[in-house]
Amino acid sequence: MSSPEIASLSWGQMKVKGCSTTYKDCKVWPGGSRTWDWRETGTNHSPGVQPADLEEVLKKGVKTVVIGRGMSEALQVPASTVDYLKKHGIDVLVLQTEKAVAEYNALAAQGVKVGGLFHSIC
Repeated sequence: MSSPEIASLSWGQMKVKGCSTTYKDCKVWPGGSRTWDWRETGTNHSPGVQPADLEEVLKKGVKTVVIGRGMSEALQVPASTVDYLKKHGIDVLVLQTEKAVAEYNALAAQGVKVGGLFHSIC
């Protein structure tokens, strides 16, 4: 199963190829995507992305995770979260969201088992 392409990105809106939903924040993995609802884990811009935010994506067997920090990089990604991924043998890229989407799409096109968490505002 391949990771779906992110078809479009603009402020507050993301579209994933093959999915009719428009996301503000989303999680993607080989074979699927869904809304990334920060309320599920109590995520906020600071301290930012927590291991609990990543669990669902990791369970899909990804080898690489791309995290989009927002258009102005307001979303934090603590070193402890990056360390958590590395301890699980996962490559991680943390980038501004437009750059993160480009990198994610490039990896997906190469057939890499890649997942992502993307914040499309701030």
